[in-house]
Amino acid sequence: MNYTRRDWLRSASVLGGGLLTGAVGLSRPPALSAPATPVSVAKCKTYEARELTATLAKMFDQIGGLGRIVNGKTVAIKINMTGNSDYRVGRLSLAETHYTHPAVVGAAASLMAKAGARRIRVLECPWSTADPVEEVLLQAGLEPNDILRAAANVEFENTNGLGRGKKYSRFMIPTGGYVYPGFDLNHSYEECDVFVSIAKLKEHATAGYTGAMKNCFGMAPVTIYGDNAGLDEPAPTPRGGRTPFHSGRRQPSKSAPQEKDPASSRQEGYRVPRIVTDLVSARPIHLAIVEGIQTLTGGEGPWIRGFAPASPGLIIVGTNPVCTDAVSMATMNFDPMADRGTAPFETCDSTLKLAEDVGIGTRDLRRIEVVGTPIKDAMFDFAGLRAERRKQPPQGRRG
Repeated sequence: MNYTRRDWLRSASVLGGGLLTGAVGLSRPPALSAPATPVSVAKCKTYEARELTATLAKMFDQIGGLGRIVNGKTVAIKINMTGNSDYRVGRLSLAETHYTHPAVVGAAASLMAKAGARRIRVLECPWSTADPVEEVLLQAGLEPNDILRAAANVEFENTNGLGRGKKYSRFMIPTGGYVYPGFDLNHSYEECDVFVSIAKLKEHATAGYTGAMKNCFGMAPVTIYGDNAGLDEPAPTPRGGRTPFHSGRRQPSKSAPQEKDPASSRQEGYRVPRIVTDLVSARPIHLAIVEGIQTLTGGEGPWIRGFAPASPGLIIVGTNPVCTDAVSMATMNFDPMADRGTAPFETCDSTLKLAEDVGIGTRDLRRIEVVGTPIKDAMFDFAGLRAERRKQPPQGRRG
């Protein structure tokens, strides 16, 4: 494929998914310099294929059409499969609580193929394994064929390590980065023209909120950035998780770009939002889909105390991940302009603010055109449930 890094950075600017114009170093540009693109909100009550496909098709049209983004292109879709594949909530499937639902990925892939996508790669770093993503889905009781059969040109890749590549691809951050100046990632993140993040609508124990941007935390291969990463070179096989991103207790493999300041704060509420912003700056998102048909309240997975299943019946779609996450937060009854100390960022910095400060996109709802269902009609009160939980005695995390 004759598609260069310069080409995809240029395409990010055109699509508004990762525009960094006006951000120099880590100085804070005026909020008005951060791009604002339309975001579509829709109610969708079930994962039934007909309803889901029709809903997404309308939403893509509302933000300018899918063809202009994917026609003739190789598309990479990052999904979210956080935690072990045996974490369950009663009789609910993992896709009804904290995994990206295969039906949503399948519907999006089908529409992308119809819009002219040449090739579709579905990417994920499943917990501590080099197993094929298809196998991990099966272990979780989910059907990978719901995705593979959505179109003729769909494939999976486990990006925990090299996968089918011969070497890692280096992505440097145009603005210099908060924690890292760049990352070494699986080849699939470079060998694509369009990068899509399909996330679950959830709160997060460390980052406060998780959506299109936080989903990219899982791009980093554990062979380089994980607990058992190689010292000098990447480990040959992936084992463990990304605890070093949280704690800063060790550096990546020496073959990869190292932290800018190893003496900076090791507090995870400082580190994780900045590392997420760095990853999104390095590998811009062209299309963000946040799925909240069914999900959890109280955290990102059932290992967090106080979680509860919920059915907001929502999907949020946009071409700019900050704008999309801002609208997603608003549908949860959180203020996307909130900063550290205010829900849901009581103990962490806001990823949205950090991303806005380096010019990726705006979180200011006054500047974002919301199309489809108005926020007030789509709202599911995560914030109210969070406030009620916090009146209870503290219990901490589990698992």
